[in-house]
Amino acid sequence: MKGDMYIARSSDKEIVEKAECGGVVTSLLKFALESNRVDAVLSIKARDGNRYDGIPVLISDPEKIIETAGALHCVSPNIARCLKEYLDGASSMKIAVVAKPCDAKAVIELAKREQINLDNLLLIGLNCTGTLPSAKAKRMMQEEFGVDPADVVAEDIEDNKLTIRLKDGAEKEKDLAALEERGYGRRDNCRRCETTIPIMADIACGKWGATDKNTTLIEVYSEKGSDFVEAAIEAGKIKVEQPSGDAIETRRRKNEAAIELARQWQEKDFASLKEMSSDERFDYWFGQFSRCIKCYGCRDACPICYCKDCYLEADRGLVPPGVIPPDIMFPLLRITHVMDSCVNCGQCQDVCPMELPLSCLIFLLNRELAGIFKYEPGMKVDELPPLRTVTDQELSIRGVEVAF
Repeated sequence: MKGDMYIARSSDKEIVEKAECGGVVTSLLKFALESNRVDAVLSIKARDGNRYDGIPVLISDPEKIIETAGALHCVSPNIARCLKEYLDGASSMKIAVVAKPCDAKAVIELAKREQINLDNLLLIGLNCTGTLPSAKAKRMMQEEFGVDPADVVAEDIEDNKLTIRLKDGAEKEKDLAALEERGYGRRDNCRRCETTIPIMADIACGKWGATDKNTTLIEVYSEKGSDFVEAAIEAGKIKVEQPSGDAIETRRRKNEAAIELARQWQEKDFASLKEMSSDERFDYWFGQFSRCIKCYGCRDACPICYCKDCYLEADRGLVPPGVIPPDIMFPLLRITHVMDSCVNCGQCQDVCPMELPLSCLIFLLNRELAGIFKYEPGMKVDELPPLRTVTDQELSIRGVEVAF
């Protein structure tokens, strides 16, 4: 039932040998196909075996699920947008989706906008404390760890340490905070993220609280997830035991430590902005916008953007065509349309060729709105975005201002 927790491991020897943390997620995905609970699985695998280049894959053959086994920390494909754009929002087929917290939050936000059919989804969430930008990760392997990036077969982020494992079985460990102070480590948005356990998914799977490296702790967050996990147990696909009180406490403690670290990074990232006057902040951001080349990358990458007829297109008349940098209305409209529902996935900043700190600005505005409206994007499907709905109580508020 909802709220149940399990310490689990796969019953499939082949999966256990190839996967991580006991192969639980891989076995669950395989079972979902074998039992015809879903028509396909949407997951990630390394392109041509390259850990620094991961691609989304749609799999309908249970025997091919093992190709997606193992964590890929150095890639961050846009799962929610892939689901919406290329799979018709799961309107015509049942799909099991493997999702980090930001992916799962984006799915929930799109479901609120009737772009994704949650009834046809089985959302399998993965605990996450951050992903690594692929190009920087390869440089980091060479310059900080002193290894050939191609020799790395696994990465792990635990207790503020980044550990890598090499082909020969050797492991190397570095202090994550020290790496990030030198410009390496996790993506900017990941460092600021306070959602490490995807409680908005049907189930959440992770190593926190697991008894050893060959087990996974599962927590159930929906009746659909409960029915699925119980069926997998009955079918003998995973072996489970009840977690001890110590295991649950360890999970809670590690989650709180990750949240505290995220808040520390928020303070660091925003310290200089907070010291500026409103005019100085205005000049800073307009200076950033002046480098925009209007490539539309941020809009096209954002999982929350869904309008078929976009206000930013030249034929709408709001933004003059052919002007570089574009009129200030271009970034302001773009940011205004997503800032209440931003899930801090960082896709906009990842694709920006001018390396504008877009996720930083939108995160700042999102936190301002969260304080005003008490709204957390992507957490509950029945809570509508504040800038799309107005209550009588909100209409009575005077003088609400959002400062960036």
